[in-house]
Amino acid sequence: MRTVTRWIADRFVMISAILVLLYLFLPVAYTFAFSFNDYKKSNIVWNSSKPPTLKHWADPCGAQGVCEALGVSLRIGALSTLVATILGTMIAFALVRHRFRGKAAANTLVFVPMATPEIVLGASLLTIFVQGFRGAVELGFWTVFIAHVMFCLSFVVVTVRARLQSMDARMEEAAQDLYAGPAGTFWRVTLPLVMPGIVGAALLSFSLSFDDFIITNFVSGDESTFPKYVYVSYLRGIPAQANVIGFSMFLIAVLLVVAAQVIGSRRKA
Repeated sequence: MRTVTRWIADRFVMISAILVLLYLFLPVAYTFAFSFNDYKKSNIVWNSSKPPTLKHWADPCGAQGVCEALGVSLRIGALSTLVATILGTMIAFALVRHRFRGKAAANTLVFVPMATPEIVLGASLLTIFVQGFRGAVELGFWTVFIAHVMFCLSFVVVTVRARLQSMDARMEEAAQDLYAGPAGTFWRVTLPLVMPGIVGAALLSFSLSFDDFIITNFVSGDESTFPKYVYVSYLRGIPAQANVIGFSMFLIAVLLVVAAQVIGSRRKA
C-alpha cells in the first residue's frame, strides 16, 4: 500500500496533467468519432446498426448551407483580424511609447470589452445598430464584422502591449548608435522584435472571431456563420459534415502551433 501511495505521489503532477488533457480533448474526440457516423436523421446518437463511413469526409459540403456558413465565418474572421490587428498594434504602441492626456483611462478602458459578458455586449450592439441608427444599418455581414473588430481589439492591444513592455530597449538604442534613423530603427529592429506578439495576437483574434456565437447571434440578422449554423442544426440534428469541418479546423490550428514552435526553436538554435 505504501509503495502504491508513494508511486502516485511521485507522479501526481504527471497524472493530473494527463487527466486534464483527457478532459480537454474529450469533446474533440467526440467530434472526430461522429464525423464517421453513418446516421439517418440525427448525428447526436451513434448508429450502431451501420459501420463507420468516410462519405462525410469525401463530401464535407454535402449538408445544405454548411460550407456557405463556413465561408462567411472565414471572411469575417480574416477581415476582423486584419483590422483589429492593425488598430490594436497602433494603440499598443501609443499606450507604451507615448504620453498623452487620458492615457490612464485608456489603459483601463481597454479591458472593458474583455470583462463585459458577451450577452451584454451583444444586446448593447443590437440596440445601437437598430435604435441608434434608426434602421439605417441592416443586420448582416458588416454588423458582425464591426462587432468582431470591437471585441478582438482589446485582446490584440493587451497581447502586443505585453510584448512591447518586455522588449529590451537597448536593442533600439544600439541601432540609433549605429546611425539608424527612427524609421530604420522601427522597420529593422522594433517591428521584427514585436512581430511574434503581433502574430500571436492575430491568431488569437481570428480564433475568437471564428468561434464567437453569442454576440454574432444578436447582430447577424439572417446571415449565418459556422457557429450559428451548428447551433441551429442542433435543434434538428447536427450533420456529420459539421464535425468534419470542426475537426479539420482544430487540426489546422494544432499544425500551425507546432510549426510556430519548430520555427521558434530553430531561430533560437
